[in-house]
Amino acid sequence: MKVILNPAKETWNELCQRPQLNLEFLEGSVKNILARVKTSGDEALRELTLQFDKIKLGGLKVSENEINEAIASVPTDLKKAIEIAAKNIEKFHASQKRDVVQVETTPGVVCWRKAEPIQKVGIYIPGGSAPLFSTVLMLSIPAKLAGCEEIILCTPPDSNGKVNPAILFAANFTGVKNIFKVGGAQAIAALAYGTESISPVSKIFGPGNQYVTKAKLQVNLEGTAIDMPAGPSEVLVWADENANPSYVAADLLSQAEHGADSQVILVTSNERIVKSVLDQINIQLEKLPRKEIAKEALTNSRAIVLENETAVAFINTYAPEHLIINTKDCDEQVNKIKNAGSIFLGQFTPESAGDYASGTNHTLPTNGFAKSYGGVSLESFLKYITIQKISKEGLNNLGPAIERMAEAEQLSGHAEAVRVRINNQ
Repeated sequence: MKVILNPAKETWNELCQRPQLNLEFLEGSVKNILARVKTSGDEALRELTLQFDKIKLGGLKVSENEINEAIASVPTDLKKAIEIAAKNIEKFHASQKRDVVQVETTPGVVCWRKAEPIQKVGIYIPGGSAPLFSTVLMLSIPAKLAGCEEIILCTPPDSNGKVNPAILFAANFTGVKNIFKVGGAQAIAALAYGTESISPVSKIFGPGNQYVTKAKLQVNLEGTAIDMPAGPSEVLVWADENANPSYVAADLLSQAEHGADSQVILVTSNERIVKSVLDQINIQLEKLPRKEIAKEALTNSRAIVLENETAVAFINTYAPEHLIINTKDCDEQVNKIKNAGSIFLGQFTPESAGDYASGTNHTLPTNGFAKSYGGVSLESFLKYITIQKISKEGLNNLGPAIERMAEAEQLSGHAEAVRVRINNQ
């Protein structure tokens, strides 16, 4: 983990760069995968699963027997933990429902919005060495609350051609039945274009590696909506002299273990804090089963020493997916943060609480996209339709303004649509 002391502002953009694959290779590879699935459907999905996951699949859909076997194999204590997390996630997202508010903008002119669920949504659940069953809860629960009619889940199979039992338990617990053993960019292609087995959806949700993220961005250009660009995980921890170095180290490692392309950042005003944290990282790293992955992620990571006010400006420039403010004055400092996916305040709020069970959503913008995107919420699964109703009085009040503006834009037909009503009352 590289230590950088008081970097000049003109170097910040470089410091905010995330690790990336060769962009030309990445784009070409993803385009090829998308084209194959678009042309050959299920056949391409089976070929690509054999190529990338080394698994020869027959049926792509997870059978009812597989779901039942998986549910039976999940330990009781894990089931209870998932149920606790689901309850909190449902409670937090249900609180986001809005009342319909009608507004009379001019006497006789009433406008309002109504929310309608997106009918068909796809959710992508990363698998591989760290199958994220928690993401099933984060996406399927708000989708159900919103009233989405159909939810299709795609996730890569393991080395035995199976889906992780906890993923299947979480899906079944939240009422998701259409589950397919497809991962990577090919899963995004299947959800966007449809295949013989998988119906196309209107919007795709879920995090993933750089291939998944690039595929989401590509199909978005072609007309399929996505939640946000959500790629490799990242965390920025802002710590002062009051922070416990072991807590800070644990928070950094909790994200570093996600993947070799993850990035963790420590920001502090004191070089001594950096040394204490790095010492703790070295101690804790040896106990991690995924220490080799974490070590590689740490080579892409940085500890940066900055004064507090400058630290705020740097954090807003970096726009982290996860921001932990472990400072004595965290309740004051949080008000200065403009760009972050999700914020965790104080020494007893680990990022892992948000990843699993506090209730907030962990599907968040990465790679600086927190400057323009928020995380997944109930509203991510809704679309709003504006409605208006105008009385005779209302049209008489507002009509002249409409006519004048339409004529000024040389759209006389627009003006006539008002004029014909006023003249024939």
